[in-house]
Amino acid sequence: MRIDFSPSERTSLGVEWELELVDLDTRGLTGVSDAVLAAISPKGDGEHPKAKHELLQSCVEVITGICQTVEEAKADLAGTVAEVAAAAKDQNAGLLCSGTHPITDWATQRITDDARYHALLERNQWMARQLQIFGVHVHCGVRSTDKVIPIVNGLLAYLPHFLALSASSPYWIGSDTGLASYRSKVFEALPTAGLPFQLSGWDAFEKYMDALISSHAIESIREVWWDIRPHPNFGTVELRICDGLPTLDEIGCVAALAQCLVERFDRQLDNGYTLPEPRPWLVRENKWRAARYGLDAEIVIDNSGTVQPVKQAITDLVEDLLPVARRLDCAAELESIPRLIECGASYQRQRAVAAANGGELRPVVDLLLAEMRDGLSL
Repeated sequence: MRIDFSPSERTSLGVEWELELVDLDTRGLTGVSDAVLAAISPKGDGEHPKAKHELLQSCVEVITGICQTVEEAKADLAGTVAEVAAAAKDQNAGLLCSGTHPITDWATQRITDDARYHALLERNQWMARQLQIFGVHVHCGVRSTDKVIPIVNGLLAYLPHFLALSASSPYWIGSDTGLASYRSKVFEALPTAGLPFQLSGWDAFEKYMDALISSHAIESIREVWWDIRPHPNFGTVELRICDGLPTLDEIGCVAALAQCLVERFDRQLDNGYTLPEPRPWLVRENKWRAARYGLDAEIVIDNSGTVQPVKQAITDLVEDLLPVARRLDCAAELESIPRLIECGASYQRQRAVAAANGGELRPVVDLLLAEMRDGLSL
């Protein structure tokens, strides 16, 4: 099976942001995406170039075009979010983004009437029905097909960095799960989600996709929802590991980190380097540690079991990548990461508000609404 990859001219950037629609009276999710998208679509038919339906009627995904800088991507998102927010207000709905909604029961949510989503539900039943989860996906352009799989494999060492920074799903149906990112574990229930297989190259990727399609495990490669995956049509590597992020500033942080890493790997491959590839056990262990402990995790940094606080690993990585960030014009966003760590990831901010309100979670929803509305000063 031949899968054509459309190489990018440079390490371009694209971002997808899954927004929750929240009833302003109950603070629960509300299924009004049809009305919101109809209101902002040029022809009134629900079709918008940068705002899309998702599995649940209580979610709208906003997407950028092909951007060159993080600043451009943030501005692109902001324009579409403003449109969605205005239309949502007419439905008595507000916008927020977190890996999971703190209080809403997934069983109450309506599924978007789309053949692809119906097929997903038929195949996966309750595993798909429970996908009341929300994320941020970052696409980074790759200049050559033969670089894609090495870059995917190389990025696996940094999964805990992205997950710890973005973790925003401590709550599930009104209960504290004890995890920083419960979303990441919910999504793993799907048979083609979670950690990618570490393949030897593009030909191995083609053979694996062919086997999945031939065996009817999937109908198309769009149904492979790995934490990091190639996106052949876009000519990108797509990082899907991040929980939903409530502010544009936080999106800027993870987008800058992703773009800098892919750019560095791309150039190292040009210079004849072989990218390091972490052992599968280490990747799995570090993902679990980041999901469980977030920024308080100690991650494994070598095959002997040496550990390092993920905060220190992230801080060191930011310093290491600053020359790359200056070339890509995203140094300001990259340098915001230590300040984000200092003020706390979303799961930490949510728990602090819950603790200050005797464990009540409606104030947590209010916090997330306010952060989406006002942004977060880093």
